[in-house]
Amino acid sequence: MYKSIIVGTGPAGLTAAIYLARANLNPLVIEGPQPGGQLTTTTEIENFPGFQDGIMGPELMDNMRKQAERFGAQFMTGWVNSVELGERPYKLNIEGKSEPLVTDTLIISTGATAKYLGIPGEQDNIGRGVSTCATCDGFFFRGKEIVVVGGGDSALEEAGFLTRFASKVTLVHRRPELRGSKIMQERVRDNVKVDWALDRTPLEVVSGDAGVAGLKVLNNVTGQEEIIPASGVFVAIGHHPNTAFLGGQITTDANGYIITNPGTSETNLPGVFACGDVQDTRYRQAITAAGSGCMAAMDAEKYIESLEHSAVIM
Repeated sequence: MYKSIIVGTGPAGLTAAIYLARANLNPLVIEGPQPGGQLTTTTEIENFPGFQDGIMGPELMDNMRKQAERFGAQFMTGWVNSVELGERPYKLNIEGKSEPLVTDTLIISTGATAKYLGIPGEQDNIGRGVSTCATCDGFFFRGKEIVVVGGGDSALEEAGFLTRFASKVTLVHRRPELRGSKIMQERVRDNVKVDWALDRTPLEVVSGDAGVAGLKVLNNVTGQEEIIPASGVFVAIGHHPNTAFLGGQITTDANGYIITNPGTSETNLPGVFACGDVQDTRYRQAITAAGSGCMAAMDAEKYIESLEHSAVIM
């Protein structure tokens, strides 16, 4: 029986663990198959406060984990197959465990997974020119040519943002028309740094010793293959939140992101909280995830206090 269990070990989950551990609540943190979240696939992070020379993503996550352990957080590696949230205390069924874990409060910080194209050369070059986050990595492509793949508002927004750094941004989309809003399309079309490669299907990320060198595409009109030179390929075709294991027991939006009460980490169920990218459709930054992890820990601590107070009165 635990007072609090945290599922997920990105910056949100680890921050929650630090706060709960410092409050002597001895939280259990369940690590999935990728401990540390998406930041473990990020090379240098330059926009996390406190590191004037930057810090490697895996190093930052390792430091946060050790900090949580220092204050008494416990860690378990496992895959949460399902949860039972019909009544409190809540139960979590872990793959390979015969008995469920039981907890008074649950913090969900399982993040959101970026969608990839699934083409050759893509996964091999993550951190070597392939990225899914313009605000995270755009700075590293100052004065270089970049490709952005996607046709929605996210792709248009990233293309516009990347023109602050790149000498040229080519927007690649497999259809002849974009899905993004008209105002976003007009804004990007007015940018002289943006080139267009519509009606082209990405085939392969081309790379060399120094990383990405270009994107091979199929011209859907001519049937010819083309290579668009680029030092970076930004994939902007969306994310999917890691909420399938919840079995629909938590209120989410149409895309599966957990809905929290405004200004809090509270979900529709008392004692269940959400933080990080699993509930953030807008910012998706390490620092905002960490901040929401702090919120979840403080909300959980307050809820635990209310339970203990009620037990004393009874």
